[in-house]
Amino acid sequence: MSATTTSPVLRIAPPSPAETAAYFRASLAFHADVSDVAGALAADGDPGFVLVDTRSTESWDQGHIPGAVHLPTALVPERAGRLLDRAVPVVTYCWGPGCNGASRAALALAELGYQVKEMLGGFEYWVREGFAYETRQGTSRRSADPLTAPVDAADCGC
Repeated sequence: MSATTTSPVLRIAPPSPAETAAYFRASLAFHADVSDVAGALAADGDPGFVLVDTRSTESWDQGHIPGAVHLPTALVPERAGRLLDRAVPVVTYCWGPGCNGASRAALALAELGYQVKEMLGGFEYWVREGFAYETRQGTSRRSADPLTAPVDAADCGC
């Protein structure tokens, strides 16, 4: 019996290289990671997008990414037009990988005519990777979690 039929990983064969390339090209069109967002925000000049925190006010007050716009998912339809420019791409984030609030907000924004990406990892991974965040008390930063952040936070090598 071949490995293709006995391996649970290969029980369903991988797609062709062309199908795989199309899938990952699409994935990169829809998603950005925390390190790339942090790098773009830290660079001199306009990052070319607006970062939107889609969480509740209580979560926003607990901590949020500096420069982000607060627009809870449920309020996107009524407030997006006042807070965001349709000509500027939007990157949404919520709490973390277990939350789909940023995905739901991205869908709502796209349906309103915005270009949108979602930041993978959300606020949780922003903090875990050691980037600064704001609260009512000011700016704070935690040490990077060695299991989530590369040795050189500016470049994970990928």
